[in-house]
Amino acid sequence: MKMTFRWYGEGDPIPLKYIKQIPNMSGVVTAVYDVPVGEVWPEEKIARLANLCRESGLELEVIESVPVHEDIKLGKPSRDSYIDNYKQTLRNLGKCGIKCVCYNFMPVFDWLRTDLKFVDEADGSNSLAYNHEQLIGLDIKNLSLPGWDESYTKEELNGLLKQYEDMTHEELFENLVYFLEQIMPVCEEMGINMAIHPDDPPWDMFGLPRIITGERSYEKLFSAVPARRNGITFCSGSLGADRFNHLVRIIEKFANRIFFAHLRNIKYTGAMDFKEVAHYSACGSLDMYAIVKALVEKGFDGYVRPDHGRNIWGEDSKPGYGLYDRALGAAYLNGLFEAAKKERGK
Repeated sequence: MKMTFRWYGEGDPIPLKYIKQIPNMSGVVTAVYDVPVGEVWPEEKIARLANLCRESGLELEVIESVPVHEDIKLGKPSRDSYIDNYKQTLRNLGKCGIKCVCYNFMPVFDWLRTDLKFVDEADGSNSLAYNHEQLIGLDIKNLSLPGWDESYTKEELNGLLKQYEDMTHEELFENLVYFLEQIMPVCEEMGINMAIHPDDPPWDMFGLPRIITGERSYEKLFSAVPARRNGITFCSGSLGADRFNHLVRIIEKFANRIFFAHLRNIKYTGAMDFKEVAHYSACGSLDMYAIVKALVEKGFDGYVRPDHGRNIWGEDSKPGYGLYDRALGAAYLNGLFEAAKKERGK
């Protein structure tokens, strides 16, 4: 296992030297953020990020994420040119030592929350939260979503939603298969594992199909594209949002396909509602020790990062991505991994 930390590049207020000070931190997970979706990431931009990390004593072996252009998800005639660009980006990443790429295939929205600073009355911390009734009550023609107001204009958002109106789950899945079949030879050539992130939350939104939601969707994915570089990002919080997902069983069944793990805890606040909490098992609804133990017992040797953290100790950070609570989460996860390994006599 390699412990990593999400870092948003040179504009991130958290310096690499602080990340390096977290015990057992091997590297960071980042991306090139100033290249429009669908265009090729220049090798020199990737190399600069890698060099900055090395200078701070950290590795850069995981990219999160290389976004997939909507034309690929929609299966438009233009998708082949965007896939060619994606292939070249993968080649450039491979030349710079990247070994794993996290990505998703969610239409329009790659995550959805209804509150970015939900206050916990018990301790005053704040975190991301989701309320399903609040979300479905929004006016689809005039959507205003936390975290997304700056991503699209209302005209752009409505235009994208219109294009997906008749998209079925099967059509979206077929477009994912087409994309993966095209890029797998390049992944094999460059030694890069593709780790698809589950849909967050893992159910349909605003009529948009969600296709990577749990055990059955993984079975379908690996049956359709059995290439060994086709794998998953196991995200405990995203998968765990659906109470019917058996997280330990998913690990046990697909351990050899888990290249990256996002580990965080959530607390159920309603049938489909949740808030994000501290990583410690007792703080939420997920058994973090059982999750880590299953990873260890199945021989997981991929990358891990503490996922979304709360704002604590007066920090007012990018929602979910402050320093303090994620550092605490990394320390807690390190302890769980050490204990689970020692229980196995390793």
